[in-house]
Amino acid sequence: MWQAVRVTAPLALLDAASLYFRAFFAVPESLTAPDGTPVNAVRGFADTVARILTDRRPGRLVACLDADWRPDFRVEALPSYKAHRVAEQGGSGEVDVEEAPDALGPQVPIILELLEAVGLATAQAEGFEADDVIGTLATREDRDPVEVITGDRDLFQLVRTEPVPVSVIYVGKGWAKAQVLGPEQVAERYGVPVDNAGPAYADMSMLRGDPSDGLPGVPGVGEKTAATLITRFGSLEALLAAAEAGSPDLPAKTRAKLLAAADYLAAAPVVVRVARDAPVVFSRPDRVPDAAADPAGVAELARRWNLGGSAQRLLNAVTTIGAARADDTTR
Repeated sequence: MWQAVRVTAPLALLDAASLYFRAFFAVPESLTAPDGTPVNAVRGFADTVARILTDRRPGRLVACLDADWRPDFRVEALPSYKAHRVAEQGGSGEVDVEEAPDALGPQVPIILELLEAVGLATAQAEGFEADDVIGTLATREDRDPVEVITGDRDLFQLVRTEPVPVSVIYVGKGWAKAQVLGPEQVAERYGVPVDNAGPAYADMSMLRGDPSDGLPGVPGVGEKTAATLITRFGSLEALLAAAEAGSPDLPAKTRAKLLAAADYLAAAPVVVRVARDAPVVFSRPDRVPDAAADPAGVAELARRWNLGGSAQRLLNAVTTIGAARADDTTR
């Protein structure tokens, strides 16, 4: 499943919330700290990051965070965006509450403390989602190959070959069944053109829609039709121009559907396409350290929160990379 040889160590961009959310459901909630706080997501997340370090050997790693899971600019463009995840607070109005288990929330600060003690970077951007942080860092990178690690298919839009390769390691079924997708794999799976697979995937997904994010899509246009249209016309913009011009290459019924959804299709790009220029702020440099920043702190977190062997495995993974790097420099 994994590539055995790599010219340079990759930059690993972790969709942190995606990973710890899945860890919460993959590890029994019966695992708790002495005070009764569940720590299943902490343990599962730590084990996943340890596997990423061990299996992928990144030279740099960033756990990307949501500073705003439902940014104003996306809601203004499309009010239905994640609207079903917003709870009503009495009769006084809405309050943003992402659909997450009550037992997960208290574990997130522990995860962040553990990352800090180990010496791994986090990053976020005020007013933006983690997807935008990942999109900005992937777009900005011109030195090392980039591996985006996520359980969210939306980030397939980032795959590319130049100026450095960007691939997505999709962990929707867990790390053991992770799938590595570059432009060729995205093109093959979704029927979009390989030379423009990332942007074409985003355009296809706008037409198809995504109920989980409150994206209605174009009624009557499914995934296969959407992919065919984007492949034929090259982009959403070119497709809409053809619809408005009454292109003979576009069936009358399809043209009518596109024109009826014109307002949605005008707003969708703002919502679906990740930002490429978010104001990203790092907690520390993104280089995987040669040794843990605070080994005693890691030990204390493990003791206080009953993290079992998970914290130690993460510590060992960082130490192993540091030792390998030191060995390489002495050759």
